[in-house]
Amino acid sequence: MRHLVLICLATVGLLLGSSGTISARKNPWKKVFQENFNKGKLDTSVWKRTSRGGSDWQNTQSSDPRCLTFRKGCLVLRGIVNDDLKADTAHYLTGGIVSEGLKAFPAPGRYEIKARLHAAQGAWPAIWLLAYDTKNHPWPYGGEIDIMERLNGDSIAYQTVHTPYTLYKKPEEKHGGVGDIDPDDFNVYGVDIMPDSIRMHINGKTTFTYPRVPGLEKDHQYPFLLDQYMLIDMQLGGSWVGKVDPKDLPVEMEIDWVKVYELKETKK
Repeated sequence: MRHLVLICLATVGLLLGSSGTISARKNPWKKVFQENFNKGKLDTSVWKRTSRGGSDWQNTQSSDPRCLTFRKGCLVLRGIVNDDLKADTAHYLTGGIVSEGLKAFPAPGRYEIKARLHAAQGAWPAIWLLAYDTKNHPWPYGGEIDIMERLNGDSIAYQTVHTPYTLYKKPEEKHGGVGDIDPDDFNVYGVDIMPDSIRMHINGKTTFTYPRVPGLEKDHQYPFLLDQYMLIDMQLGGSWVGKVDPKDLPVEMEIDWVKVYELKETKK
């Protein structure tokens, strides 16, 4: 028995790298995109500023240069008090970026974003994915993957998927989870879009898994095997996060990097 244990431990040692993770030979992912935000300006072949809209997540988005800047190799998105209501009637202004119409990311795929979220009453930063082909797969039929949403100064982040199935057919079925974060430091928020499931994770720890259920294709239960575009945005206020306390502003969302991987062998 003792010899068997030693053999097993030796086998595990061969499979594990120096960091204690499965070695590259066992890694199914291939990196296809990395954004480090270290050039001090947006790569306009990949990103553009988010625009103003009527929904809660979009009704304070602004092109004001104070809402987007770069610092120490990070993209910094800000939420600020609007000091010129004649130029813009929104009481608060926020920054965001989106790859819609510019850069499509793969599915199946792994997405990881390293970010630090500063606290403020009414702050609602988010990182999320939508189907790139909006003409043929409009929301919600192309699905929505919320990789990270954080409210106010919480020590947790929400990770959720939305589809016509979860919105209209079976809203009571589990389609999201929460995970602990370090509220004062950077955390890595991620999602694996697999042929058979979606796995959400924070700092490498799984928060929840959403399975693909055969036979529910007409209900759009799992529409996620489509190219995606990414949104990263700061928002202030809304029906979910609540009212804003202007004394807490400005508030920042720092993005260190974005990494995207595809499966080395994909079968959609």
